[in-house]
Amino acid sequence: MIDLAPEIIVALMFIGILVGFLLMGHSIAFVLAGLAVIFALIGWGPEAWYLLMGRTFDIMQNNLLIAVALFILMATFLERGGIAEGLFRGMLYLFGPVHGGIALAVVVLSVILAACTGIMGATVVSMSLLAIPVMIKHGYDKHLATGTVAAAGTLGIIIPPSIMLVLMADQSGISVGRLFAGGIGPGVVLGILYFIYILVRTNRNPKLGPALSAEERAAVPVRQRVRLVAVNMVPPLVLIFGVLGSIWLGVATPTEASGVGAFLALVLMIAYGKFTWRKLADSVWTATRTNCMVIAIIVGASVFTAVFLGLGGGGVVTNAVLAVGFLGKWAVFMIMMLIVFILGFLIDWIGIIYITFPIFLPIADSLGFDTLWFVMILAINLQASFLTPPVGYALFYLKGTVPKGIELLDIYRGIVPFVALQLLGLLITVIFPPLATWLPSFIAK
Repeated sequence: MIDLAPEIIVALMFIGILVGFLLMGHSIAFVLAGLAVIFALIGWGPEAWYLLMGRTFDIMQNNLLIAVALFILMATFLERGGIAEGLFRGMLYLFGPVHGGIALAVVVLSVILAACTGIMGATVVSMSLLAIPVMIKHGYDKHLATGTVAAAGTLGIIIPPSIMLVLMADQSGISVGRLFAGGIGPGVVLGILYFIYILVRTNRNPKLGPALSAEERAAVPVRQRVRLVAVNMVPPLVLIFGVLGSIWLGVATPTEASGVGAFLALVLMIAYGKFTWRKLADSVWTATRTNCMVIAIIVGASVFTAVFLGLGGGGVVTNAVLAVGFLGKWAVFMIMMLIVFILGFLIDWIGIIYITFPIFLPIADSLGFDTLWFVMILAINLQASFLTPPVGYALFYLKGTVPKGIELLDIYRGIVPFVALQLLGLLITVIFPPLATWLPSFIAK
């Protein structure tokens, strides 16, 4: 045991994250867990093993995390079920007559898929494979194309049934149903901001996103376009009502609803004629690998947080944040948001939730902020972490699926205006709290 001041412990633990994760390239799950073990032994000696094992065992007994596993399985079924293909074709011709129409179709379709999948990876990959080659073929600016897919694809992390909101519910004590309802308003606001930005920018400079040619539009009459969209909208609506409706109507718990969603997604795969035993096995294997990664990060972040708080790190961060309290509660709020935003460049979103929630939620509560609203603001803030390098997952999903000729630097340039729009969406939700709190007050008590 070594007696270290809490300030030194905080500095060393975060330096350890930077060295282990960013410089040495190790998995964030094992970096956090390893640091927890090292500092627990430094601070408490061998007795620390009981804390670490107990914390891990508590996570394994958390039934709410079953919903995360099943929502991921649901997303993998949908990704292989071909649901996005028909909808994209219909919306391609529906929005095609206007400049930037294909990008607008991507935004609208991403909002719909976000309400079906619960994870952003499936939407980003699907939209990248479906839309980016089409946009490049029609002469779209590659920065606009990649930025649109990356930003719109990440809407699945805030629009329900988001697995991020499930984990936030677990850490905040707010019901999953209330957070799901709270995510709809901010998610739609972000989608509208992306839509308006693309529409304005491509109309000012049509070369960035040319409209479909008259010949292409004539090939699919208006009535056929509307019918194509309407027919392909039915399965997603069934899935959305099956998952969210069962939660909000009190018919099923979030865990049970996730099982309903996974079953309906499998049924849709069969109905679309995409089912094979090979695809079933691939879906289950992909979901298993993703779940193992998520659970490993949760365990690592949880034990890291336990040691960090136990050795006085929470008090250090709390005092540092409250040091600007003389400027008012909004100054404290801005400091917390800035910390989360900066962490988004460095740490996985799961780690950020498990590290910051135990510290920031009590501060927000003591300052009189509505807890549900504050959690939704954090959710919007964390969405930026999927787009900001070097950790942004959406960027690497895109890099692995975009056509040749598009480099990672092109993707970085493409996401810059959309990160600014995400911050604008955060500001709008701060100014108009009912966007996040109104619907939960009616739907989920």
